[in-house]
Amino acid sequence: MNKAELISAIAEQSGLSKVDSKKALDAFVSAVTKSLKAGDRVSLIGFGTFSVAERQARTGINPATKKPIQIPAKKVAKFRPGAELSDAIE
Repeated sequence: MNKAELISAIAEQSGLSKVDSKKALDAFVSAVTKSLKAGDRVSLIGFGTFSVAERQARTGINPATKKPIQIPAKKVAKFRPGAELSDAIE
């Protein structure tokens, strides 16, 4: 499912117009992004939790040259599904 299909599904299930559904989805993504940028977690009970994790710097291998390269440390977004979501997809 891509963004346009998600907007259509939200509009169909909520009774909102596609324009309003797009605004709602964009607002949700913006709020989650802003919260993660600030280092906070976003917990949606039953759905899951968005959080930020830090990956350590490590040595990798360039597949083209087979030479070692240094991969820098960075922060990554993580999602852990909630119990209801896990049960729904089994």
